[in-house]
Amino acid sequence: MIGTEEKYIKISDLNEYIKVMFDENSFLRKIYLKGEISNFKNHSRGHLYFTLKDETSRISAVMFYNNALSLQFKPEDGMNVLVEGRISCYPAQGTYQIYVEKMEMDGLGNLYIEYEKLKKKLASEGLFDAKYKKPIPKYPKKIGIITAPTGAAIRDILSTIKRRYPICETILFPSLVQGSSAAPEIVRQLKKANEFDLDVIICGRGGGSIEDLWAFNEESVARAIFESKIPVISAVGHEVDFTIADFVADLRAPTPTGAAEMAVPTKYDTLCLLEEKRRQANTLIKNHLKRKAEKIESLKSSFILKNPMTLYEVKEQKLDLLMDNLYKTMMAKIKDSENRFLHIKQSTILKRPLDSFQLSKTKIKTMEEKLKAEVQTILKQKNHEHQLLLNTLKLVNPLNILDKGYSLVLKDGKVVKEKEININDEIEIKLTNAEIKAIVKEKKEWKI
Repeated sequence: MIGTEEKYIKISDLNEYIKVMFDENSFLRKIYLKGEISNFKNHSRGHLYFTLKDETSRISAVMFYNNALSLQFKPEDGMNVLVEGRISCYPAQGTYQIYVEKMEMDGLGNLYIEYEKLKKKLASEGLFDAKYKKPIPKYPKKIGIITAPTGAAIRDILSTIKRRYPICETILFPSLVQGSSAAPEIVRQLKKANEFDLDVIICGRGGGSIEDLWAFNEESVARAIFESKIPVISAVGHEVDFTIADFVADLRAPTPTGAAEMAVPTKYDTLCLLEEKRRQANTLIKNHLKRKAEKIESLKSSFILKNPMTLYEVKEQKLDLLMDNLYKTMMAKIKDSENRFLHIKQSTILKRPLDSFQLSKTKIKTMEEKLKAEVQTILKQKNHEHQLLLNTLKLVNPLNILDKGYSLVLKDGKVVKEKEININDEIEIKLTNAEIKAIVKEKKEWKI
């Protein structure tokens, strides 16, 4: 019995052995897999646990916190991903799994990352804010449609508008709605539509894959919708499809047909509204006529109409009052004029006009004498000032020294000193009343 038991080993030993086999296999040390995430769990410690599956198989996966830090997206169930890692055994459960070192989204996932980045950027700039949303008119006259000229979308939009509100005019702005050239074409047609007298613009296309709808996720299209002066209804894909254009537009419709329904009322709704307005108008007219009839009845039974002379009597009394006031005013004016005339009549000027003349003549003579006296005083003062100035000039005149017997010696027309005169120099001697020209024959110097 003892020998028989020795051939049995522990489960943990077996799992450890299997783990070593996995770890030493060079092929399993670097594995590249692609699949869909399911059963995703984000542990509180930051480790990620999930299952990778394809159409027929699945494998457990774990991505530890230090590797998860490098992720550029948030993993979720249903995402298709590309992973890089190693295969090993988890001894505690005896299961093998992939230890993921790197992970990125597969194909559509990269588009999803770009979608989320642009959505976050435009939201931060306020392009999605409700305060910028323009109201959609209830009863549009002209609607612009930006979509492919063929296909289900344009047929659904036109048939819906014709059925619901046939009096509305529609203008098609044909555009590519798929492919690399679609976004610039949509932008161009949005700008062109803004040059028309439109009430609203429907911009969109039918359903499709995310790649098919991608033109409506382009930043240029989003900004063109935001800058449109005319309200824009976004109608892209099916109800479950959301594009950047949906968030920027003034109104988002789940489908092209839904956009047409949002853009126009139904014939029934319009007829009901017209009927309601007709009833309101009739009620207003009836009430207005009723009030006028009541006023006429009130006037007919009024005291004035029954006794029109009463109104005349009141006017007569008012006229008498006005006449009395006019008479009083006129008499006051006449009295004032009489008083003024009497004052003028009794004035001295009219009684003795020569007295006034003689008085004026006397005043003029007095003023003349006063003016002469003032002029004489000023002249005397100015003569005195003039004499003072002359005396001052005489005192400072350098030639006055000649009157005392002195003379000035000049050479070449300039006054010179003894040091500047040499033998045989021609000099001029300036006296009080004469000038003498001489030649120097001798020069003596002395000290005082």
